[in-house]
Amino acid sequence: MKLISAKVGPFKSINEPQEVSINDAVTVLVGMNEAGKTIFLQALEKSNDALGYAAFDAVDDYPRKDLAGYLKQHKEKPAEVTTLTYRLDDAEVAALNEQFNTKLSKGFQFAVTHLYDNTRTVSISVEEQPAVQVFIKSLSSDARSKLKGVSSLQEIPALLEGVSLTNEDKESLEALKLRIGKTKWSSVIQYEVWQWLSQRTPKFLYFSDYDLHPSKINLPDLGQRVTQAKTDPKQLQPHHRAVLALLRMADISIEDFTKTGGYEPLKAKIEGVSINLTDQIMEFWKQNEDLEVEVDIKSDPEDQPPFNNGVNLYLRIKNRRHRGVSTPFAQRSRGFIWFFSFLVWFDSVQHQIDASTKLGQHPLILLLDEPGLALHALAQADFLNYIDELAAKHQVLYTTHSPFMVHTDRLRDVRVVEDQLKVGTVITAEVNKSDPRTIFPLQAALGWTIAQNLFISARNLLVEGPADLIYLKAISTILESQGKEHLRHDVTIVPVGGLDKVVTFIALLGANKLKLAVFHDYRGTPDQKLRELVRQKLIADKMLLNASQFRDLKKIGETKQASDTEDLFTEDWYLDQFNATYAKELGKKPLKAADLEPGDRIVDRIERTLKSKSIQVRPSGGFNHYRVASHFVSNPTSLDSDSLDRFAALFKAANDLF
Repeated sequence: MKLISAKVGPFKSINEPQEVSINDAVTVLVGMNEAGKTIFLQALEKSNDALGYAAFDAVDDYPRKDLAGYLKQHKEKPAEVTTLTYRLDDAEVAALNEQFNTKLSKGFQFAVTHLYDNTRTVSISVEEQPAVQVFIKSLSSDARSKLKGVSSLQEIPALLEGVSLTNEDKESLEALKLRIGKTKWSSVIQYEVWQWLSQRTPKFLYFSDYDLHPSKINLPDLGQRVTQAKTDPKQLQPHHRAVLALLRMADISIEDFTKTGGYEPLKAKIEGVSINLTDQIMEFWKQNEDLEVEVDIKSDPEDQPPFNNGVNLYLRIKNRRHRGVSTPFAQRSRGFIWFFSFLVWFDSVQHQIDASTKLGQHPLILLLDEPGLALHALAQADFLNYIDELAAKHQVLYTTHSPFMVHTDRLRDVRVVEDQLKVGTVITAEVNKSDPRTIFPLQAALGWTIAQNLFISARNLLVEGPADLIYLKAISTILESQGKEHLRHDVTIVPVGGLDKVVTFIALLGANKLKLAVFHDYRGTPDQKLRELVRQKLIADKMLLNASQFRDLKKIGETKQASDTEDLFTEDWYLDQFNATYAKELGKKPLKAADLEPGDRIVDRIERTLKSKSIQVRPSGGFNHYRVASHFVSNPTSLDSDSLDRFAALFKAANDLF
């Protein structure tokens, strides 16, 4: 069973309900500080907290600006706060159909709405007729004759009153009456299906920096707090729960420490956990593979209260690289502390829930708030691999600011979170419409991937900007699907950020003896910086390609007029793309070809037209070329044959160079 969408709000800074699609494996929330990423996770946690601690509170959770008005209706009409929609897998659908004689279709979905008073309503649609027919077929002919046209199980007992029934009929009827008696809904089957689903609906586990492990803890004090927490949950703080998780891993209860003669069995269990933790951590922690986890229990009457009273649990890390020197856990790096604490927490909670449900491994949805923020960039990459391991069994939602915590080849996993003025938190999958500050981690991640690829590919085609990269990659794919000339797969397209940076890139890449070509815009005269590169023999003249060479299909290779990559499209097509991209800003006045200022370059003509007509589509003036390219990729439209032929000619020329 998978969570496929979550509608959240009103909740804290989420003033208006936000419906967010959830991926089957990993969903990443990216946004600035205070945008509302953590709030979204907290709303999910409070909907169905696996640990049973979190719950909705109208005073704490309802948006403050509307709280006074809402509290007047809260008791009589509590507001909806989350609606969670789930989808069953094929095996679950088959199991339901077999057990309840239903005919649910593949991909069956249902939704659960959670209210501010912590009650819930269920939206589920199950036809009862198939189950009714199966029940009727099990009866004798006399009983069946009285049940023609029956549509629900609830009707059957009344219709069979006074009818002569066989013993088998009576047994079936009594069993049905018991089922009806347990049913709290109008439909027996819908209620029974929901009871089956409710036991298997994934619960949410939330983890943040507040759940980190301490270096030591006094066990008698912890035992006292556990007892007090039965009436006062605040007695157990996150670090107390972290130690309890460690003890659960070792199958040790607080009471075990008060038994006489129990040191050796306890010590053996603790050492077993130490070995197990070391193995788990070293599977994914590659920054220092010479570490060992050391857990010990002992008394220290000389310590400060409460550690001088009874047995303490100590957590230390031994470093084999430094002759086995051990240090208290709290003195390790913040990144290691986080990683260790998460592993202990998750392992313990998972086993605790599996044991309580008695259904085998219970599905969980992991909510990770800024995971691995203190980890080194390469360690974050290791943790991404660990998240993928977790996602093989459990859905994972996590928030991040780090470009190293985003898979650049899986941007479909990303949801952008923004706090918009007078609107509140807004969550969307449309990256191209987001504030540049919000999507900076994505841009940085893409830049890092590109930078890494620079030194991996033996053949590199340098282009001026990311819009060129998008066009070339997308159209090469289109041409390949049509069996036409496309850019060979071993060529890496590298946007360098303008011609003025080409010199630096060529000097940098040339030192690695990589093969380079340049495709650039042509301003009407040869670029002096590029000519200087040729003069210094840093690049051969034939390795320089420009947009003008492919603009005229009858004279491929000839440089004639000022041209950008966008001029390889027809004028009308590109203008349609521009109008669609800026439809909101332009309103009911899209630009027409007849409106454009004269000139050679379509982007320059549009920019001059916007200025002459005092049309502002962005504060800095002009328009964002990348945004138009991004719109094209997000909303692919058919290209005319001439445009495709121009790009095919470009790709042939580039392929010939390599």
